[in-house]
Amino acid sequence: MNKITQQLWFEKDMEAALRCYTTLIPGSAVQWRTTLPADSPSGPAGHVTIAGFTLGDQRYLAFEAGKLDSFNHSFSISVECADQAEIDRLWHGLGDGGVIEQCGWLRDRWGLSWQIVPKCLGEWVYGADREKARRVAEAMLGMVKLEIAGLEAAARGD
Repeated sequence: MNKITQQLWFEKDMEAALRCYTTLIPGSAVQWRTTLPADSPSGPAGHVTIAGFTLGDQRYLAFEAGKLDSFNHSFSISVECADQAEIDRLWHGLGDGGVIEQCGWLRDRWGLSWQIVPKCLGEWVYGADREKARRVAEAMLGMVKLEIAGLEAAARGD
């Protein structure tokens, strides 16, 4: 089977970003890091760092090599949370210094987009009951940080 690895290019502060991510998300770690030699086409000698890390069960490769393209919404990381406490913890940890957005989205201080969602959201939105899905989606659209109690009320039709 092929290995799939997401790659993230940081202009600067990659170490701080990886420390933040791997501290906040259980089961995460930096596996290795290296600095590229002088003959690298990616940037000046000693200034290009690469690290392999995991967030939960997903593999990532991070580069810090100066300005290239900024992160944007066309790539984001979605984290399914078991409860409101986990949503709150990740929301505050990843949102600190970043930009808070609608519907459970935020951009961290490095510009990477995240979706912090309750695990139950998928069951409601993708389930067979399309009226429940509509109610939950409408409730979600009115939220910034997702609140499980409000989504549950919408799912019940309250």
